[in-house]
Amino acid sequence: MIDIKNFQVREGSKVDLNAWPTRIAPIHRTQAQYDAAISERIKKLSALQEKLYASNRYALLVIFQGMDTAGKDGVIKHVMSGVNPQGCHIRSFAHPSATELDHDFLWRTTRELPERGMIGIFNRSYYEEVLIARVHPEILTGEHLPDMRRQKKTIWQSRYRSIRHFEKHLHENGTLAIKIFLHLSPEEQRKRLLKRIDDPQKNWKMSAADIEERKFWKSYMDAYEKCLAATSTRQAPWYVVPADDKQTSRLLVSQIILDTMKTLNLALPKSGKKRQEELLFLRNQLTE
Repeated sequence: MIDIKNFQVREGSKVDLNAWPTRIAPIHRTQAQYDAAISERIKKLSALQEKLYASNRYALLVIFQGMDTAGKDGVIKHVMSGVNPQGCHIRSFAHPSATELDHDFLWRTTRELPERGMIGIFNRSYYEEVLIARVHPEILTGEHLPDMRRQKKTIWQSRYRSIRHFEKHLHENGTLAIKIFLHLSPEEQRKRLLKRIDDPQKNWKMSAADIEERKFWKSYMDAYEKCLAATSTRQAPWYVVPADDKQTSRLLVSQIILDTMKTLNLALPKSGKKRQEELLFLRNQLTE
């Protein structure tokens, strides 16, 4: 049994990603064991998603962050494969548009939040604004921020604070946020980038920008460490998931989502006396 707390960043703790593994001992010994384990988790997740949808009281927001090739798309595809598409909304966030840049940094993602009863999946998110924007601060110039000179000294702490308040607001209104950082090693990324070049079916995923961004690896890790430490809370925790082994990361992510959903004590709505009378009336109409 996996204890997801071993991968959770405690609120208020410092984060040194060098101390967090990018690979752990496989949870499964054989391919057959993995297939059985992921299949079992998908079935349980599907059953819980049905109860989430039927009860219409809570929403779940799962945020994925990580370096290029960390496996965000693969995790989403494999873990969420058994969920009813009507109850799940997946949104990927690329570079913001001109319209999005004319709003505050939380605006474009706020519009995509899941409704009650839904599971929302963010492939990248508002956290890009304290990650890539911190590594490449020139991005801020295009965001039309007021009093830019003053903000350069306070912007990151200000944005961390805005995120914490935003996620607290979500939690108080029934949206649970699960934040997954897929922790990849630079060597494993190198191998995956080479595979994109060597495999014709993966060529479309490769760009020169991927190689250029590797030069900023240390800066990205520093940005992630500061971000995880500042924004992991009891209500909206960060999980650092080892990502060098794709199958292990998928099992971990599925367990994290399952364990979080179980805390809601979800159940299908019960029919009271009035509802039973209504159903009996409708049944009689169908059998006349």
